[in-house]
Amino acid sequence: MRRTGHNPARHAAARGAAQRGFTLIEVLVALAIVGIALAASVRALSTGVNGVRNLQQRSLATQAAENTLAEMRLQDSFPAPGRQSLPCPQGPLALRCELLVQSTPNYRFRRVTVRARLGDGPVLAEIDGLASKLP
Repeated sequence: MRRTGHNPARHAAARGAAQRGFTLIEVLVALAIVGIALAASVRALSTGVNGVRNLQQRSLATQAAENTLAEMRLQDSFPAPGRQSLPCPQGPLALRCELLVQSTPNYRFRRVTVRARLGDGPVLAEIDGLASKLP
């Protein structure tokens, strides 16, 4: 009996050689997965950068409020009750500090609250202190 050249091993090797690459669908799915992963990474990085910026602003606002309270104490003045707003720039920020002076039960003391904010934005820092009229 004569064989017609049908060799199963050769056909299996030929089929394996024909299927060595990726199909277009497989490549597109892989690219979509990579794209989603990159988008999530960029979003996480953006969130981290915004967090650092907010922390820097709050830190500088706290320093500005503390400086304003220290300046008031160093002037050795006894502030009258009331409210005033003044610029208190710190670093690159053009902050405004609001001083709220309140009377206390002891006439020799005043409660002073300093709030620092960027323009009309939210309060970034708030500190309280006492001013005294002691000899």
